[in-house]
Parts: sequence; C-alpha cells; structure tokens
Amino acid sequence: MPLLCVLLGLLCSCFLSQGSSHMSERLRERSTEFSVRLYQTLLERENRTNLVVSPSSVASSLGLMQFGARGRTFTQIENALGYNVYDETVQNFMKAMHRDLTNSSQETTVHLACALFIQAGTPLSAKFTDYAALWANSSLQLANFTEYNRTATQINQWVTKNTGGGIQTLVPCGFFRPGFTQIALVSTMYFKSRWKTKFSFTDTQTLPFISMDGSVVKVPMMHQTADVNYGQFETTFHEKFTVVELPYLGNTVSMFVVRSTDRNTPLSSIESNLSSKSISLWTCSMKRIKMDIFLPRFKLQSYSDLRMVLPDLGVSDIFDPMKANFKGIAEQNSLYISQAIHKAEIEVSEGGTRASGVTAMVLMKRSRKPVFKADRPFLFFLRQASTDSVLFIGRVTNPLL
Repeated sequence: MPLLCVLLGLLCSCFLSQGSSHMSERLRERSTEFSVRLYQTLLERENRTNLVVSPSSVASSLGLMQFGARGRTFTQIENALGYNVYDETVQNFMKAMHRDLTNSSQETTVHLACALFIQAGTPLSAKFTDYAALWANSSLQLANFTEYNRTATQINQWVTKNTGGGIQTLVPCGFFRPGFTQIALVSTMYFKSRWKTKFSFTDTQTLPFISMDGSVVKVPMMHQTADVNYGQFETTFHEKFTVVELPYLGNTVSMFVVRSTDRNTPLSSIESNLSSKSISLWTCSMKRIKMDIFLPRFKLQSYSDLRMVLPDLGVSDIFDPMKANFKGIAEQNSLYISQAIHKAEIEVSEGGTRASGVTAMVLMKRSRKPVFKADRPFLFFLRQASTDSVLFIGRVTNPLL
C-alpha cells in the first residue's frame, strides 16, 4: 500500500507538472498574440510611419484594471488579454517577467511601470490595494483632478522617474477636464542596453536608406560582424523576408529585426502576416551563422491614447461611465477610466550610448560573409528570453524622423 501511494503521488506530480507546463506555453502564446494585435491595431488606426509600443506595459496595466473589474468589464479585459489575472500561473508569469527585468545589469536598463492615479477621497477596496501592490511594478497614486495642472505635473514627475529621465512630459497642462476625471491609467516601458557584440562607432557610415515612399535618405548605418541567429521566410503570398536576432548583454533580451528580401515587397505585407505562431516559427527555425550586420542608428518615442485603441480590442466598457464596473476598486459603482495613455521610448546606437553629431566615414572592405542590411523599412521587436514576452514592438520606415 505505501508503495502504491508513492506511485500515485509521482503520477499526480507528473500530470500537474505537464499541466503547468502546458498552461505556461498557452500563456506565452496569448501574451504574444496580444502584442501583435495591439501593434496591428495601432498601425490601422493611426497610420504611422515610425512606431514603437510596449505591449508588456499595456498588458500589465490591463491586468491591474482586471483586478478591480467585475461583470462584463472583467470579461472584456480577460478576452483581450487571453487570461485571468487571478490564475496563479498568470501571476507567476508576470512575477518572472518583472523579476528578470529588475535584475538587469548595469549595462542594461529595462523598466516597466504602471499606475492608477485615482481621485482623492475614493474609498478603495483593501483587497484591490493588496493585489495592486503585488502586481508587477504597479502602484496606486492619489490625485486631485480638480487641480488639473498640478495633477499633470504629478503624473509627469512619476513618468520621468520611471523612465530614467528619458520621458519628460507625458501629459500637457490642461489635459484633464476638471470635474470629469476620476481615474487616469498611465503605463511606461523604458529600455536602454549594450549589445552583446558591439557595433563599432568607427565602422558607422552614412549610407542610403530607402524610405516607405521610395525616397532615399542618408542615415548613420552601424556595422558589426557577429555570430547571430538568422532565418529566411515567406508570407502566405510567397513574399520573402529575412529575420535576424541581435542579443543584448546578458542574453535576457534580444532584438529581432525583420526586413523584406525584395525591395518591392512592402513592410505591410509582413506586418499583416504577423502572429504569435509566426513569431514562434521564426525563433525556432533560425540558424546560427556568422554575418555582416548593417543597422541604422535610431531613436523612437511614441505616444498612444489607449481610449482610441482598446475598444478595437474589445475593451470598451471601461471608458463608459454608464457601463464600467469597477466595484473591485471601490464598492461605489461610479468609477470609469477617463484617461488611458501610453508612451514608449527606445534608443538604438553603436554601444548603447548617445553618439555625437558627426558620423565617422569609414569604407568597409568587401566580405564574402552573408550580409543583412536594414536599408529599407523594417519591423523590430524586443523579446524577453525567459517568458517570450514582447517588451517592445515597432517599425522604422525612416530613421531620421
């Protein structure tokens, strides 16, 4: 009998382990799918040239709201994210992501943060406050929206602190409407790191870049020779494109750069075929190869009004004072999200530091090694290795804009 109990215990442990592993894989897939849908929605709605967004930051904010949501409001957020924040696997996933981010080395800065700025005097639920304190890098901030300029300053100071000074102004004075604003949701993601294999500043050249409209601009093009993961793929319409993975120091985060093989293939053809399954296919199929990499130096900063974006993802009730149900935040059923804003910034340069205004002109010797040259519009995303989370996703159609 004792042996039978031991065997049954081992079998149960095995099944639980397999179940947990399966749930973790599904969560990774759903997290990536949310990232892709958010990116594609921003492209469709705002028709931007250059763009960067942090899906992990937006998802973290929605997760925080999900703790306070009830009824249909809860269901809409759950459907958009693809998971329930009360699930222990989900909470462990978010903790793992945040732990790896905060364990960044001195050479890497990755900072995710989100906050709910709530009208002072609102009687908050103790349970919601407890959940918020444990959810990634989230916080509740009391604000007085009747003093709207002062509140704008308060939010901007919080943003500056949580982006290492990278983002100075998120909301302008006069942004809030006195007497209407009750909750402002703010999320940020700041990233700055050194490459595992540096681009040498002396190798940077001024080279042509073919922008989306076909015009040619001269840009500072960085260069490195390194062993990288590389793959060649096709869209469903047999349009070829290439993907290269460039790791940062510590191998916890990598940048994937996706560029069409044929100059006549628009970037939108690749973006429309983007999905969690395609990203998984790329990362699993890429091969290690030594090659010359040419990548333009660029710095992007994007602002997104999530009130215009989230309804397209099925999350609409949170902005409607008649439909929003946030009884989990406060028992009074009159709370709704009046502002939801997101700003992301990324800087890509030779060694992770700001370069001077003068670009060194160095002619590269011809090489027989394969070449990846991002000299036309490209898609990029930064992916965390441990959780497959997409920290940033964006496009560069003109590095000079």
